[in-house]
Amino acid sequence: MTTTADGRVALVTGAGGGIGAAIAARLHEQGHRVALLDLDGDAVTDLSGALDPHGRTALAVRADVTDPHALGAALRAVRTTWHAPDILVNNAARTAAGSVWDVTVEEWDAVMATNLRSVLALTRLCAPAMRERGWGRVVNLVSLAGQQGGTLAGPHYAAAKAGVLVLTKVFARELAAHGVTVNALAPAAVHTAAVARLGASAVAAAARTIPVGRMGRPSEVAALVAYLVSEDGGYVTGATFDINGGAHMR
Repeated sequence: MTTTADGRVALVTGAGGGIGAAIAARLHEQGHRVALLDLDGDAVTDLSGALDPHGRTALAVRADVTDPHALGAALRAVRTTWHAPDILVNNAARTAAGSVWDVTVEEWDAVMATNLRSVLALTRLCAPAMRERGWGRVVNLVSLAGQQGGTLAGPHYAAAKAGVLVLTKVFARELAAHGVTVNALAPAAVHTAAVARLGASAVAAAARTIPVGRMGRPSEVAALVAYLVSEDGGYVTGATFDINGGAHMR
């Protein structure tokens, strides 16, 4: 995969841990300058410092993706440090387990704001500069739940991720003629710290339901993102990539 001499500028949301941290690290390894955005400011500060102790190619940005003003300020910080992002990875997510009969309207709106509205807001903030430059990449992290209607992470989470699948196609059509691709990745169970907290027996039981016999690794998701944001990924847009160990085949 090829990159420009000084690397593109990438913005990764939910970069404080798990899949988001793996994506940020992989893009930085590929030579990109990476802005790591998360509500947990300490987590992204620690990771950006580990990636680049000198602070030249990694930038920690604390922001709540449900707050439009915070997102605007975050984009201004990235532009001031480097320039408007060439690459946007919408990874920030919120889950809230519970029955569809028990979800409150307030919780529904909060989960939708994190998982769906933030994708709309950030893409509309970042895409105009990509369109003007004639090059850009947007990758949205969705979920097997959004494809199959699974409710383990909450019915509102599944509904929001299904919405992101459609929004991915809408933006892909709008931006395709301008050298900007928009794609989605739909992981199933991926072994993160949050999953590990469920306990070894629960993790083993979940792995047995996956045809390949194990959970995914964050690095595997990050590798697919790295391809999609590369020069070689320019002919792929409006697509949803399954990365689920065979849990959902089509």
